[in-house]
Amino acid sequence: LPTVFGEKIVMRILDLSANLTDISKLGFNDTNMERFMREIEKPNGIVLISGPTGSGKSSTLYAALNKLNSEEVNIITVEDPVEYQLEGINQIQVNSNVGLTFAAGLRSILRQDPDIVMVGEIRDKETADISIRASLTGHLVLSTIHTNDSIASITRLMDMGIEPFLVTASLNAVVAQRLIRKVCRDCRAIEPATVREQEIFAKRGLTIDVVARGKGCPQCNMTGYRGRMAIHEVLVVDEDMKNIINRNGSAAEIREIAVKNKTIFLIDDGLLKVKEGMTSTEEVLRVAIAE
Repeated sequence: LPTVFGEKIVMRILDLSANLTDISKLGFNDTNMERFMREIEKPNGIVLISGPTGSGKSSTLYAALNKLNSEEVNIITVEDPVEYQLEGINQIQVNSNVGLTFAAGLRSILRQDPDIVMVGEIRDKETADISIRASLTGHLVLSTIHTNDSIASITRLMDMGIEPFLVTASLNAVVAQRLIRKVCRDCRAIEPATVREQEIFAKRGLTIDVVARGKGCPQCNMTGYRGRMAIHEVLVVDEDMKNIINRNGSAAEIREIAVKNKTIFLIDDGLLKVKEGMTSTEEVLRVAIAE
């Protein structure tokens, strides 16, 4: 990126040796894990993963594909770029110079009779349209979308110009996720929770007495944190939610149904991980909004 005083560069380090393809190591809590597994094991429909750049969406998608990968199923992906190579999966790299876009790749993929299709990202109406058509003709489609939370993903699809009845007919679930830092194991200390922390937890119907904080040591570069983990929000689209989407209901109405269905929102999952001593309240509030 050219800036005033020279160039700014970003480097993405992909650790191919990291065991990111095991779904049980992604930090899903038991309820979210059970809901996510149930949705990706359905024979058709769309499962979306949402979050900003660098929130671990690709890792979750790869882990899901790895879980579903067997000799009996034909899995094809179209990605930009192919970050990790998975054995037994047909991966296609987008190349817009030769007209191989997500939409063009998807069209060709559907002639290959796949069981599961992974689209790197739904970023325009054309890709969304073909993904929905694929899910309605008996394919399971996994993809990512750039939104703040799971409910915003539903409204984003409709903003793209997708008809509400198509959204409800095809969408199984939306997973929102963020990455948070883990408290360093070498210098973690247990401290009593502050009054402010207790207030934040009480608002979400939780209690907290003690929290873990890193004091800072050479192992964690004096930051108190070492390593990262994901927090998740798994929104399952049920009949009640479909009725609201079909009549162009608001995000607030969708949220009401999500609350009724005991959806664990990002902030809740984060606070539960604070309770388990894995991370700090500050880290959770950095990426999730306390309502």
